[in-house]
Amino acid sequence: MAVWSFVTGLVGLLVFNVVLGPCALVLGGTALARGTARRFRAVLGMALGAAGLLLFVVLSVVQGTPSWFTEG
Repeated sequence: MAVWSFVTGLVGLLVFNVVLGPCALVLGGTALARGTARRFRAVLGMALGAAGLLLFVVLSVVQGTPSWFTEG
């Protein structure tokens, strides 16, 4: 689960932030709760998931629309 948390967090920075960000957070938290040996990957996956969600929020506020599409 720690590895999948990292993968979903990393991919979530680029696409599907709203879906993959929470998935990375849940997978990382579950991996940590189960006592994974890959603690760093679980924590990094959670950090990347949170960063993806934060990126989505910042871009939504700046552009005034909840999408990455810009006109112009």
